Amino acid sequence: QVQLVESGGGLVQAGGSLRLSCAASGRTFGTYAMAWFLQAPGKEREFVAVISWNGGITDYADSVKGRFTISRHNGKNTVYLQMNSLKPEDTAVYYCAARRTYLPRPTFGDFGSWGQGTQVTVSS
Repeated sequence: QVQLVESGGGLVQAGGSLRLSCAASGRTFGTYAMAWFLQAPGKEREFVAVISWNGGITDYADSVKGRFTISRHNGKNTVYLQMNSLKPEDTAVYYCAARRTYLPRPTFGDFGSWGQGTQVTVSS
């Protein structure tokens, strides 16, 4: 398993942007598919975006398509989530996750390795 640490969350006004980062430990990061999930208070953790091991395949939740971009730099053991045109409903704790194989539209139960999360708050 890989150990994951998210960063980059914060408070931003609606319409603004943030870039989240997820740093992974270990020499096998480049073999993992990576994903971002969010969890709003009182709600289940839900899928945001996923990227294959080499960045060649991505998938997004409909709610963020066209606004968010997932990318990765295997040389830096890091995956990113660029979030533009943020909305108050994007407010949540954002988690990154890793799994051995790519899945489109994965669910929470498809991942075994998680970070501790980073809070994103979008004010109206």
